[in-house]
Amino acid sequence: MAGPVRSAGILLWRRMASEGAAATLEVFVAHMGGPFWARKDEHAWSIPKGEYEVGEPPLEAAKREFAEEIGTRPPDADYLSLGDVRYSSGKLVAVFAAEAADFAPNEIVSNAFDVEWTPRSGRTQSFPEVDDARWITIDEARVKLVKAQAPILDRLLDAI
Repeated sequence: MAGPVRSAGILLWRRMASEGAAATLEVFVAHMGGPFWARKDEHAWSIPKGEYEVGEPPLEAAKREFAEEIGTRPPDADYLSLGDVRYSSGKLVAVFAAEAADFAPNEIVSNAFDVEWTPRSGRTQSFPEVDDARWITIDEARVKLVKAQAPILDRLLDAI
């Protein structure tokens, strides 16, 4: 019997100066592309991630998938494993985090996927896997990330 589907992703973070002495922590997340997610915002964002094959190092897969979804390589940094999160489908996502204060891509250029759209139309259309990506605060991320990924925010805070 085959094991669960495995994905790997990267959660970049930075500290932003705010009014007063406290710094605000931000994370870099991506809005999922395609017609299903087009008009959704809450729980429609994800860390840049993708599937990998047995035997491939998860961090290398996470870096490859980040580049495919964002259109630029992830920064050279010291990546820390935040462990796996499990989706209700059983899928396991290995998450790696790194501080990346200067990461600011000029544009987001994602790879695409094909889907029959509109349903039962017989026509296939191509959509980007990611249609937006940006820095948001941890509090915003708690609302925007898909529910299965929410625990990684606390893991990140515990780790740093």
